[in-house]
Amino acid sequence: MASRTIDAHVHLWRLARGDYHWMTSDLVCLQRDFLPADLAPCLKKAAIGEAVLVQAAATLDETAFILDLAARTAFISGVVGWVDMASPSAPHDLEQLGGTPWLKGVRPMIHDIPQVNWMLEDALTPAFDKIEDMGLAFDCLVRPAHLKPLLVLLGRRPGLRALIDHGGKPEIAAGRFDDWAGDMKRLAEETSILCKFSGLVTEAGPDWSVEKLRPYADHLIECFGPDRLVFGSDWPVVTMTASYDDWHKADQALTAGLSSADQAKIFGANAAAFYRL
Repeated sequence: MASRTIDAHVHLWRLARGDYHWMTSDLVCLQRDFLPADLAPCLKKAAIGEAVLVQAAATLDETAFILDLAARTAFISGVVGWVDMASPSAPHDLEQLGGTPWLKGVRPMIHDIPQVNWMLEDALTPAFDKIEDMGLAFDCLVRPAHLKPLLVLLGRRPGLRALIDHGGKPEIAAGRFDDWAGDMKRLAEETSILCKFSGLVTEAGPDWSVEKLRPYADHLIECFGPDRLVFGSDWPVVTMTASYDDWHKADQALTAGLSSADQAKIFGANAAAFYRL
């Protein structure tokens, strides 16, 4: 049987919905609708059979929108949605969203929240409890400044099935490495968290190259190993710096030193297992 191939991090949106508040006017290449018919050729060219659709707006309406897309799109195998985790209604909202088989995880947009320690606030306890009770994944959209609080959170909640988005967003363009590398190493060694092999070209900027990415990619491979890394494109955000195909080929080059069995884990099997697709 051929290995499943899964892109564990894509976005789809319809701008007229009006709740993509992060999408500022300078993000010209993203200022249009991106829907399943736009993504399908990218997946086909890269020989990827499935995708996980991740929230792109901090509203329940947007999560309902992408759950509906998943229900009507054969290649979408799961959805990572959003709830207001600090709201008293969060457990109820999660219960309602969980009425569909497509909801596989939850992602607060932590990297946009001013309080670095937000994830440790007591108000979030009922939401975290419900996420664990429902067996949902927790996608950690964090920057390097959030890695230490994340280690504290996972120390408190060893049962939380967590995954770091975009390699923890290392500051590649600025050439910063050591602090990020140390914190990612501790997370890998002291918790069971997984990490998405995604978003690196965006953090590197338009002059990215495979060699510029390699020290960061090598560190992720060394820390998490092929059993805890998950391929994602971050399409269409990736198109700010690279085409879907360019990033997919770069990711293949960065993992070329691994066996074909280990590559199959990163490019599909790990996502299937983690998100329970």
